[in-house]
Amino acid sequence: MDYLPKDPAILYEKNIPFWEINKEGETIDKKKQFDTMKILGNIIWLIFGGLHTAIEYFIAGLVLMITIIGIPFGLQSMKLGVLAIWPFGSKVKWKESQPGCLSMFMNVLWFFVGGIWICLTHLLYGLLLCITIIGIPWGKMHFRLAKLALSPFGMEVV
Repeated sequence: MDYLPKDPAILYEKNIPFWEINKEGETIDKKKQFDTMKILGNIIWLIFGGLHTAIEYFIAGLVLMITIIGIPFGLQSMKLGVLAIWPFGSKVKWKESQPGCLSMFMNVLWFFVGGIWICLTHLLYGLLLCITIIGIPWGKMHFRLAKLALSPFGMEVV
């Protein structure tokens, strides 16, 4: 029983499962383990479609910023490109203020200008990755980004 701490009574005293304590009786730092998994997940993400999708976002952003009218759309595309590079560990939520009708109008325009194509890219990668059991977490991330690709206005990355 090499994996249990020297004093097994410590498990009962601290009310902690045995898999959360090392041999010396100290609790394992879960945040450090979680950070390592995020980094590993993001590196694998870059290989399986994340880098391609981010490049697609950046190119679309630059093309949209050619005109003054396209600058807000280009900025949203750049924001989504940064999220597409390193998505694990980041969250997307509604902005604190109410989005209003301008955000809805911009989302409708975004849908036709570029959102549908980027969404289709995410859906394709998501379906391809979900074929295997190992690829399901990355496929789910592509589906999450596909939803965001359809309506990015009024959302913020945390």
